[in-house]
Amino acid sequence: MFRSAVTISLVPEARGGPFIFWDDLAANCAKAATLGFDAVEVFPPSAEALAKLPLQEMLGANKLNLAAAGTGAGWLIHKLHLSHMDREIRGKARQFIAGIIEVASRLGAPAIIGSLQGRFENEVTRPQALAWLAEALNELGEHARQHGFPLLYEPLNRYETNLLNRADDALEFLRSLQTRNVKLLADLFHMSIEEASLPDALRAAGRDIGHVHLADSNRRPAGCGHTDFRLPFRGSVAFSRAGRSGATDHERIQNVFCRRLKAQRLAAFHATPITNTAGDAGANPFFAPLPGVRGFDRPIVRAGHGPARAAGGTLPIAARRAGAGQSEPALVAAAAVETAAARSQK
Repeated sequence: MFRSAVTISLVPEARGGPFIFWDDLAANCAKAATLGFDAVEVFPPSAEALAKLPLQEMLGANKLNLAAAGTGAGWLIHKLHLSHMDREIRGKARQFIAGIIEVASRLGAPAIIGSLQGRFENEVTRPQALAWLAEALNELGEHARQHGFPLLYEPLNRYETNLLNRADDALEFLRSLQTRNVKLLADLFHMSIEEASLPDALRAAGRDIGHVHLADSNRRPAGCGHTDFRLPFRGSVAFSRAGRSGATDHERIQNVFCRRLKAQRLAAFHATPITNTAGDAGANPFFAPLPGVRGFDRPIVRAGHGPARAAGGTLPIAARRAGAGQSEPALVAAAAVETAAARSQK
């Protein structure tokens, strides 16, 4: 079964970055549940900080799961990475990731390695950097296995790393490892830059995909760029192997899932106050006004085959319970799009 999650960053230095929610964990868990997400993915400053949070209680109170925990704060705050020429820094990067693996596993989730993979530069050659990365992933992959979860490896685009950018190169590298416990994280933003075909790349990855980030071509929420999200899900073996059987049901679930996630993420995007960002709206590209959305008074969300206007009429029960149309009108749009998508599949 497909499950949806929304990101929450707990790292002050990451405000204004590619996350939906920031800072207030309790409020944002409640908001994620209201929007209909199954889980949250957290970006913590460290394993120690994550362990001190009452996250288990917050998840339970909102009937959410933890989807994954990011490790990128090790790079963002401490400038650690696994390909650094300094052996001590590489060791500290491993320790940082190992700590998050341990804490995340107690919360029922895997850890992600993205920016902490690093890059080759100065005297370090690409083969040397990849050898260090392989050594680290072998060690950390087995560490994650001992804690009952896979380790998620995320290929990044060429502007963020010069190691592994495309899914096929990343998969060839992962399959060369001694450990079999490192899975691919497919981030559709990075893939929209690097892949010739999203469906082909996902199909080739198949069962090696352990996690997917639904981000649009401009790194804003799905539906805010030019990626056609019907294509990655339509007929893709990568997703049919994730627990769906039967072509008719598979196709129906793909379309509803894709439209639902676009609506959820757009609603979350607009329901987040500007005060959660690192500056005003003009300084934050992730919160610039969207075409076709006229603020909070009459939000319009485009999903599926046409616009769903959330103004007037009877609100779906879920939206009324959430208080949509009062403090957070963007929720009306999410409910309207989901309802329209469900009707279109009958």
